[in-house]
Amino acid sequence: MPTVVVSEIPIHYELTGSGPTRLCLVHGAGGSAGVWVRQLEELTDIAQIVALDLPGHGQSNGRGCDRIADYVKVIRGFLDATGLVKVVLCGHSMGGAVAQAFAMAHPGRLAGLVLVGTGARLRVLPRILELLERDYPEGVRFISRLAVSPGALETLVESLIRQTLNTPQPVLLGDFRACDAFDVMARLGEIRTPTLVICGTDDQLTPPKYAQFLQHHIAGARLELIRGAGHYVQLERSDETNAALREFLAGLGADR
Repeated sequence: MPTVVVSEIPIHYELTGSGPTRLCLVHGAGGSAGVWVRQLEELTDIAQIVALDLPGHGQSNGRGCDRIADYVKVIRGFLDATGLVKVVLCGHSMGGAVAQAFAMAHPGRLAGLVLVGTGARLRVLPRILELLERDYPEGVRFISRLAVSPGALETLVESLIRQTLNTPQPVLLGDFRACDAFDVMARLGEIRTPTLVICGTDDQLTPPKYAQFLQHHIAGARLELIRGAGHYVQLERSDETNAALREFLAGLGADR
């Protein structure tokens, strides 16, 4: 796993694939590049793909951030450090908030935007914050079970719990506080980048109405609702998610 230094913090990332399109994947709260494993494995023929660990997550150093704007600065620094001039930016959950904010701040750096399991406002259930502060393992278990569909395999739930518990408590709390403060509902009209919105029909954390709002307020945005998937749609229904990504990326190539 290669590393670049962003604002004196070593940032680890995965790099796969080849081709003229650059796809940058940004994970959500408490996550890591590992949440994109199926995309890193299965889209290598259509794009060069990078998936980073945000500061304090996965194998990256640092303490994490408690503002979406600070994560936007990390992404800008990461793209500069890796020499990625123009990318399709794809964010999941909190990463989708980062992607929206990035699209507003740096539209010239984007060829496309993909918003997965996210919303223009990400208010957090008070119970989540309370549990994370009082009983971190129980809070992580609570979130992980909400993050998948009722029919999800128990092995997926346990994997999410293990991966999230690897994130230090202050980092995950900072992530959720950043989400709780995020609200760009009145600003979505500023986004002019070609946009794909993906959401699972069984998403309990960022339900389909969030995705529909994004579609209706971002000019030309396309919505892909994936049946039977929860919040981690890219893991639960990777084939359908990858098909939607593949079609979107191919369309961007045809428009060049």
